Amino acid sequence: VQLQASGGGLVQAGGSLRLSCAASGRTIGSYAVGWFRQVPGKEREFVAARGWSGDWSYYADSVKGRFTISRDNAKNTVNLQMNSLKPEDTAVYYCAARWGFGSSQFSVPSTYDYWGQGTQVTVSS
Repeated sequence: VQLQASGGGLVQAGGSLRLSCAASGRTIGSYAVGWFRQVPGKEREFVAARGWSGDWSYYADSVKGRFTISRDNAKNTVNLQMNSLKPEDTAVYYCAARWGFGSSQFSVPSTYDYWGQGTQVTVSS
């Protein structure tokens, strides 16, 4: 599975961005998907995850109520709608996919098998 993230950019605080992650090579319909982010010098941080059938979704406390993860299995894509952005949301955002585990350890990066290349999100104050 190859994942390609896009949609990042520069936005003012309070604005919105929509990240997309396109999968190729294999359908990700049976994979759980997640979004993580990372800033220089820090570990990769969990943002959001969603089950393969959409039966569960989890969010980091820092983004709950502002971000929404969605998936379109027919189009083999995963999206992250980010609203009310804050400067502390600035990071490189990565999409990821994994098979198995169910909803356990959804926030642990090492449980994900496939990663996109990352897209930069910069929120100015």
